[in-house]
Amino acid sequence: MTRRLSVIIPARNEAQALPWLLADLAALRADGAELILVDGGSSDATCALAASRVDQLLSGSAGRAVQMNQGAAAASGEYLWFVHADTRVSAESLRSLLDVLNERPVWGRFDVRLAGAGLALRVIGAMINLRSRLTGIASGDQGIFVRRECFEALGGYAAIPLMEDLQLCRRLKRQVRPRCLRPPLSTSSRRWEQQGVIRTVLLMWRLRLAYYWGVSPERLASQYRRGSQP
Repeated sequence: MTRRLSVIIPARNEAQALPWLLADLAALRADGAELILVDGGSSDATCALAASRVDQLLSGSAGRAVQMNQGAAAASGEYLWFVHADTRVSAESLRSLLDVLNERPVWGRFDVRLAGAGLALRVIGAMINLRSRLTGIASGDQGIFVRRECFEALGGYAAIPLMEDLQLCRRLKRQVRPRCLRPPLSTSSRRWEQQGVIRTVLLMWRLRLAYYWGVSPERLASQYRRGSQP
């Protein structure tokens, strides 16, 4: 495998989850993929844990959009794959990604599975995947991958504090619908477990609807922070 894939990981205070993701990606890196971690001002051991296990360790301002754009600007791969630090990636998911990249898609995303136990989390994951397939829109948890020239032509992620993933997908979808990969990524369910399943579902749907009705991402980010308080 040539270095055609750059994996960009935005992180801030993810010392607990990050080593698991880096272990999942170690074989991919050994095969030539480039791993880039962009730290947004961690006060824990995130950077120390990543230093020897990534190809580039960058530091910048907090904010996923800013961090992911910084990583993309430093990347050398033909494709950019944006993976959150609290994600787990199976060998099956990696094979699925490498297979589809041989077909040179414009962009795509994965199905997702919430890591916690319980039927409610299984149902939420299934609904996220169904919604994404119907709308052609993905969340950042779904491991969005995109051809770098296309990402650059669109100007990357909008520098907004929330909904940057939805905004990028809407622009990409005007060109072509995403490739949807079924082997799921596993993402942390801590938000759902800490804040409550029903409360979190209602909050996320309210924010999405408000965004589609034109409420500014800055205002939504403030509502998200308030809604995420215990």
